[in-house]
Amino acid sequence: MKASQEAPPGPPPAPPRRRRWPLLATLLVVAVLLAVGARLAWSSLNPFGEATVDRSQPVLLESIHNLSRFEAATGNFQVVVDLEKDAAFLPDAVKGSRTLFVGAGSVDAYVDFGGIAGGALTVSPDRTEVTVRLPRAQLEKANLDNKRSYVYAQQRGLFDRVEDLLSSSPADQRELYMLAEKKITEAAVASDLRNRADQNTKIMLEGMLKGLGFTKVVVKFTDET
Repeated sequence: MKASQEAPPGPPPAPPRRRRWPLLATLLVVAVLLAVGARLAWSSLNPFGEATVDRSQPVLLESIHNLSRFEAATGNFQVVVDLEKDAAFLPDAVKGSRTLFVGAGSVDAYVDFGGIAGGALTVSPDRTEVTVRLPRAQLEKANLDNKRSYVYAQQRGLFDRVEDLLSSSPADQRELYMLAEKKITEAAVASDLRNRADQNTKIMLEGMLKGLGFTKVVVKFTDET
């Protein structure tokens, strides 16, 4: 009988595959750091980059004025300015412009106590009644709010666009702001703002003088009989 032959041994089992996630995460972090470093380096060496330096001079106090007036009311207004400029013998597409500007602002109404004449305050002998004569309320200059005022739409002719490109100081919006302020001021004059300020001033003085012990307070304006 022949002796049995053993089968040759097979190849050794392969070692378990190591996880590659830590290596990939490390490579990703390195790549991100390199990208950030390159961006910072480019920002510092970029020949086209801009830096802002504030070289403004200190604020100069020119004058101080004592105020002796009561701010009695404020009116808020909004106007749409439609400003069109046409050339005499050229079509609008060649020369001319039209701008729609939304102007928003406020107007204050005040009573100037500094303008009260002598004898405007009359007190009864028993100091229980007082009569005050006041000037009428006045309107302050319109104050346009830059944050709420803007160009809504604008059309310009070819010559106007070329002129703005070649000019060192393109056309600004001062004319639009001035026109909006003028229209708001006119609207405030035509409104009930001054009458409201007169009434608010009367209410304020009546409450203040009654708080001082007067039982009867009469507030009149200088143009009243």
